[in-house]
Amino acid sequence: MKHGAKRGLTRTSLLLLSCLAAAGLAVALSAATQSGQAGTPSVVASPVRVAHTSLGTVGYRIVGSGPPLVMITGYPTTMEDWDPRLVNALARHYRVVIFDNAGIGGTQQLPGPLTIDAMARQTGALIKALRLPRPDVLGWSMGGMIAQALAVLDPSEVRRLVLCATFPGTGATVPAATIAALTRLAPRQVETVLFPPNQAKAYNAYAAAISGYPSAAAPSKAVMAAQRRAVTQWWTGKDPAGRKTAAISAPTLIADGAADWVDPVANDRALARLIPAAKLVLYPDAAHAFLFQDATRFAALVESFLKA
Repeated sequence: MKHGAKRGLTRTSLLLLSCLAAAGLAVALSAATQSGQAGTPSVVASPVRVAHTSLGTVGYRIVGSGPPLVMITGYPTTMEDWDPRLVNALARHYRVVIFDNAGIGGTQQLPGPLTIDAMARQTGALIKALRLPRPDVLGWSMGGMIAQALAVLDPSEVRRLVLCATFPGTGATVPAATIAALTRLAPRQVETVLFPPNQAKAYNAYAAAISGYPSAAAPSKAVMAAQRRAVTQWWTGKDPAGRKTAAISAPTLIADGAADWVDPVANDRALARLIPAAKLVLYPDAAHAFLFQDATRFAALVESFLKA
């Protein structure tokens, strides 16, 4: 989550790293993220590229080799909020694509009111432009909504679906806080949104890891407002694709932290009931950023599911 400063909300809170740097931890983690071990893919070392799609330019990074895996980020983040430890772990066996949503970085703003469906179509346009053969798709938070919409609108573009800390679009969503309230969080409150209070060490490690990316501008206030409207439309059942979640045919893994107050687990269970044969995994003592809290373990779960 971001807050309008250049590095965004999570980046602003990297002031916490001054303490870590004194102990040498931030330096060590950043160096490991930048260079990696010998033969290990490094997303932070991968240049930002621009794809020319039927729905405008899309800024993206690509790393690794193997079957394609497209990762869709949430509100109001950039691709530099993906934990490099997770991306690099997945890139050992997959050709991972991360990218910026509409109006952020090198990705063109879409005409008309921004919707989850519109962002899904732009994601599909990126998949086609990169000629990815029916990729697996992983979405986090708002990115999980976009992934669902993509699976509804263009099922031929999704082989398997991984939905992380996200919401159904049927109008029965249980939001624990309004999205506007999330935007107003002070920098030091971000830690408590993404991680449980007793997981400060995990948050600091995540913050150090994403500090390895080159600097990137945060989303504009206009883009953040447009994303808030799109998310609210999805939550309230007014997004056309959101109302058709039960039509998703792709094998689906749903995962979240059991202590996620942004997305209460009631939403995960509702989503698992909606999507035929969906698998639900809840991580104890984890919250909205559960997938970064133990990136190695979650990457192993994703790989196991995608290979099934």
